[in-house]
Amino acid sequence: MNAIENLVTRRSIRKFKSDMVSKEIIEKIVEAGTYAATGMNRQSPIIIAVTNKELRDRLSGLNAAIMGADTDPFYNAPVVLIVLANKSMPTYLYDGSLVMGNLMNAAHAYGISSCWIHRAKEEFESAEGKAILSKLGIEGDYEGIGHCILGYADCDEPEPSPRKENYVYWIE
Repeated sequence: MNAIENLVTRRSIRKFKSDMVSKEIIEKIVEAGTYAATGMNRQSPIIIAVTNKELRDRLSGLNAAIMGADTDPFYNAPVVLIVLANKSMPTYLYDGSLVMGNLMNAAHAYGISSCWIHRAKEEFESAEGKAILSKLGIEGDYEGIGHCILGYADCDEPEPSPRKENYVYWIE
């Protein structure tokens, strides 16, 4: 599949098998995330790759509580890639968003399903989220940008939504 086809065919998946993705593939996906464009190449984001089920479930519970739900907001995906970015950089939010895009597109290129899950900001502003970062030795003023959940789809791939009218305006 070429790069454009990969971008056009990627879909968010919201139902996963519990089968773990190999570490080798996760490493390749994460590496692609580290090559996302960042403002002035300052590389403000960091990625936390979570394959530990206990921590994954703890994060799911924290995320669900923020959302006001009692279901798994990670849709049973066994891998959670958390993207945070250093708020001292003026482009941190954009930088982290580009990392998320690279992660999802790289996952698709390797046949791995993904979805962007929000509430990372609130998670890592909480005392529990800060404690997780501290335990990992992560210091600095980081803001959670998103969770890129990964795994093998346990559903059919959704059909693409039609593109909205006037998505692109041409000036010739």
